[in-house]
Amino acid sequence: MPALIFDCDGVLADTERDGHLPAFNAAFAEFGLPVEWDADTYHQKLQIGGGKERIASELPGRDDLIKQLHARKTQLFTERVDAGLLPGRPGIHRLIEAVLTLDWTVAVASTSAERSVRAVLEHAVGPDLAARCHVFAGDIVAHKKPAPDIYLTVLADLALDPAECLVVEDSAIGLRAARAAGLTTIVTISSFTAGEDFDGAALVVNHLGDPDNPLEVVAAPAGVRPVGMVTVSDLEDLSATNQEGAT
Repeated sequence: MPALIFDCDGVLADTERDGHLPAFNAAFAEFGLPVEWDADTYHQKLQIGGGKERIASELPGRDDLIKQLHARKTQLFTERVDAGLLPGRPGIHRLIEAVLTLDWTVAVASTSAERSVRAVLEHAVGPDLAARCHVFAGDIVAHKKPAPDIYLTVLADLALDPAECLVVEDSAIGLRAARAAGLTTIVTISSFTAGEDFDGAALVVNHLGDPDNPLEVVAAPAGVRPVGMVTVSDLEDLSATNQEGAT
């Protein structure tokens, strides 16, 4: 059975600039810490997989404080999601609904806190569709992206054939993680990742597109060029290209 696997942050919603960054800074301020990340600094921190790991880059060795900070940051982030400040990106609801209707497996694979991931997913597609999606998130793997562990866990736990799986990522480290797991990857560029190297992606677009919000194709190395929006037919063509390459 085909499967579509999404990263969360930057893919389901463009959460980093208007969600995680202000939540990190608010948590630092509440704890009385002289740390405030601007956009450029946070872009650098995004090269580190995992929120606790990003905090640890500022506070090495302070494990208890890092856990407390991250828990409060997660709460602040989910409050922003609940307030409707982080809507789903174009095409997310449409495409997830379409593939679920065809009984595809849909999963979200993220190293962000599970509570945050579930909140973003529910607000992007609604609780009914979200309940039909598998969520793999948080500290369930020892090594976070760009290591492939989270994707390997999805494949093993759901008994998926890598040749029938497609991943949607937004960052170079996410792309590296998916490709290291042997997965064909679509990149939907987000606000912090426009200048990154997406070598190895099968398709790079600005977003997945909707009828009233057409996408722009940035690169199509696999030869599949969606018109207006990524459709199930496009996904099937990308999957077929992947399976041909595996034979």
